[in-house]
Amino acid sequence: MTPALPSLRTLLFRLHWALGLSAGLVLALMGLTGALMSYEEAVTAFANRDRAIVAAPEARAALAPSALAARIEAQEPGRHVASLTLSQDPAQSAVARFGRDRTSGARPNSVYVDPADGTVLGPVRLEAAFATVRELHRWLLIPGEGKGWGRSVTGACAFALLAFLGSGLYLRWPGRHNWRIWLKPSLARPGRARWWSLHAVVGTWLLPVYATIALSGLWWSYDWYRTGATWVLTGQAPETRPAGRMPNRTPRTDPPEGSSPLDTAWAAFSGAHSAALATLTIPGPDAPAIRIRWYAADSSAMILRNEASYDARTGALLSDRRSDEAALGQRLADNMLEVHRGRFFGAPVALLFCLAALAMPGFAATGLTLYILRRRAGRRRSIGGASRTAAAAGRG
Repeated sequence: MTPALPSLRTLLFRLHWALGLSAGLVLALMGLTGALMSYEEAVTAFANRDRAIVAAPEARAALAPSALAARIEAQEPGRHVASLTLSQDPAQSAVARFGRDRTSGARPNSVYVDPADGTVLGPVRLEAAFATVRELHRWLLIPGEGKGWGRSVTGACAFALLAFLGSGLYLRWPGRHNWRIWLKPSLARPGRARWWSLHAVVGTWLLPVYATIALSGLWWSYDWYRTGATWVLTGQAPETRPAGRMPNRTPRTDPPEGSSPLDTAWAAFSGAHSAALATLTIPGPDAPAIRIRWYAADSSAMILRNEASYDARTGALLSDRRSDEAALGQRLADNMLEVHRGRFFGAPVALLFCLAALAMPGFAATGLTLYILRRRAGRRRSIGGASRTAAAAGRG
């Protein structure tokens, strides 16, 4: 007789625990590293509080970007400045990020700099530690970095997280259950029932958070996913979407005598924007544009990134994309990292995302506990059934 096919519920249950024994362990690691990165800026600022502030800032004017970069490179022989992060607050130090070493390919540690005289105040503490955490989170430190197969592994685990959410929701979909069983854990129940209740109820509460984390995390795992998600959000592919306001009346003339295109671009940017923080990329010999990524001075907009670009030869404005002028879909696409961290939705939601990431090892632990207890119960039933069969045979 042909054996009966397992039901959909049985198949989903087996898929759920099979993924838990494989992808669940990777997701636990990704959750821990993601939680560590949730407040990277705040932790880094605290660790470098003695270098992030300069003395008597009100008495001195900041150097032009080209002069500042030149003074930094004079103090750091063999290194070239790739970008400068400059603050509107004169008391804040600038941060210089260097390009990769041409021989080793490694990127030197960034440094804090006095923006008024270019004095290097010291390296950014914890930068290397967070870089390692980031690589562990994104591709598990597997060789090849973003081009290796580690990125595919973490991407597959993000899909596994979506499968966890879908199968788990189906498996505990309420029939006769009331809302208390659905939304409140029964910690007083003994043994396996307690662990199942904790695992299922907390997973239900955090389901929207994990869905957002997984869907946004895939943005960095697969190029086809990013292209498709960008089209869904903006209606256009990443390569062809508009870069913001494109002025057509800006004269393309050479910069003033004695000034560099970098300084011309920075002067034009400073006159047109009120930026709390701006990162100015210093173009290489063949780069067509100078990019400036910036955050508005309004504290409520500090998580939304804006970007302006200027001609690398003349310093003339090429484009200016501002978050407050973009549609919601465009803002989501431009700030996907903040969506992934929850900061796009506000500080309380960001804290919830951090706690949800910390809870991922807990789901792996409770799921493994449930699996072990189920196997033990199955073995006891098998032994008990065999004993009863033997006893019946003896009586016969």
